Amino acid sequence: MSGTLVLNASYEPLCVVPVRRAVVLLLLDKAVVESAGDRVLHSEHLAVVAPSVVRLQRYVRVPRRSHAPITRRAVLARDHERCAYCSGRADTIDHVIPRSRSGRNVWENVVAACARCNHRKADRLLSEIGWELRFTPRPPHTAIIGHGVHLRRPDWEPYLHGWSDAVVA
Repeated sequence: MSGTLVLNASYEPLCVVPVRRAVVLLLLDKAVVESAGDRVLHSEHLAVVAPSVVRLQRYVRVPRRSHAPITRRAVLARDHERCAYCSGRADTIDHVIPRSRSGRNVWENVVAACARCNHRKADRLLSEIGWELRFTPRPPHTAIIGHGVHLRRPDWEPYLHGWSDAVVA
């Protein structure tokens, strides 16, 4: 099943939840449908249109972090799943300055990489092997820290407009 975008009562995007969780929010009158999906969920006595976007009835105060946590999924999303060395499809992350050489685990030192480049680079510096990064790694510019960046869908765009790359995993 795909996900459902959850908006706060103020129409601020909060996160992406499984469709089943969104239906439970609807059945408990904790949310209303803002945009219906194209599927119908059936139970023995009830048929419910699977929502694409729901809005909470009550405003939920969400504490904001000053920065996004560094996770594999977040780094891959920031780098659009492209290797920082060869521009191929990335499936892992790499520390530009290896941790074995006092490289820190910060956004500016972590990039997405394909397994081949990651293995070839190993624990060496870029200057030692003559490689260059294709971009300068930076922290993501996010307004929201939640779940589901990989699930972003076109029908959510009106609700995500104005929110950077929205919902980061």
